[in-house]
Amino acid sequence: TNETRTWGTQLAPTRPLPGLPSPERALRTRIGAPVLAALLAGTITLPGVAQPTASTSATKAAATATATATATATTATAAGAAPSVAAATAPPPHSPDSPDSPDSRAAADAIAERLQALYPSTRFGTVNVTAWPGVFEVSMGANLAYVDASGQYFLFGHLYDMKAQRDLTAERKETMARVDFAQLPLNDAMKEVRGNGSRVLAIFSDPDCPYCQRLESDIQGLADVTIYTFLMPLVSLHPAAHTKAVSIWCASDRLATWQAAMLRAQAVPLAECPHPVDRNIALAERLGINGTPTLISGDGRMLPGAASRDRIEAWLQRSSEGSHVVTEPQGPMR
Repeated sequence: TNETRTWGTQLAPTRPLPGLPSPERALRTRIGAPVLAALLAGTITLPGVAQPTASTSATKAAATATATATATATTATAAGAAPSVAAATAPPPHSPDSPDSPDSRAAADAIAERLQALYPSTRFGTVNVTAWPGVFEVSMGANLAYVDASGQYFLFGHLYDMKAQRDLTAERKETMARVDFAQLPLNDAMKEVRGNGSRVLAIFSDPDCPYCQRLESDIQGLADVTIYTFLMPLVSLHPAAHTKAVSIWCASDRLATWQAAMLRAQAVPLAECPHPVDRNIALAERLGINGTPTLISGDGRMLPGAASRDRIEAWLQRSSEGSHVVTEPQGPMR
């Protein structure tokens, strides 16, 4: 039931490691290979996760070796060498350069140029150095991957600092998912003020998206909020949505026409005028929004999917300080 648009060409992730028994394979899927390896090696424990038992001593030894890396063991395999058990106990290496140093920035810029030359059909975003020497972080829309200096080897997954017990990828995604609300082109959105309008909310919505219609119905009870609705038709799913979005924007009363279409399924009279619909689609792409509905709070948090009114109310009430950025859909999307 979840349908989203994917921007650009995605590189295929590496295949799962063969040979793990079914329980371990399931646990690997749940928590990721590096954490599973450390669990098998007995070096860490996680609350709520039973300590797995390696099927053979060879499996445990391999897991101990794998625990030295902070990403999946496919990287070591691709490089043609397996880490030793002794290396698993060695302290992790640290990059001598700060990610913001001129040398680091120059190296990241060089990798960005190389990647674009090697994979011209893939839309790459920022490239940054990581604390893992020789490994660079690259963004592709809302997705993150890790790549070596040659641009040949990619790692899709999470990068962990096992010593600090930090999921570096999750932390980075939280930062990436924040939107500077003040920079949104609010003049390109329909504006509705309810009550004192003290809270602000932006919604990217498709007039032919059934989940957007459900959301529009659910949020009718929200009070004291200013809602900015950006018309974002997904023409690959709803071919007529672009024409409908333009007609809604060009109506004499945009908000009334929008609500009549979304809440009462009334037909939208055709109309044409200068409109921001194409700009909204481009904006969504830049923000990494690939499905509707997607909500953005005043402090820049994203909430994908048709969440319930109670869920949205609680989400709006949360302070930006220490709040967790939601990147997984909280309801169905198109």
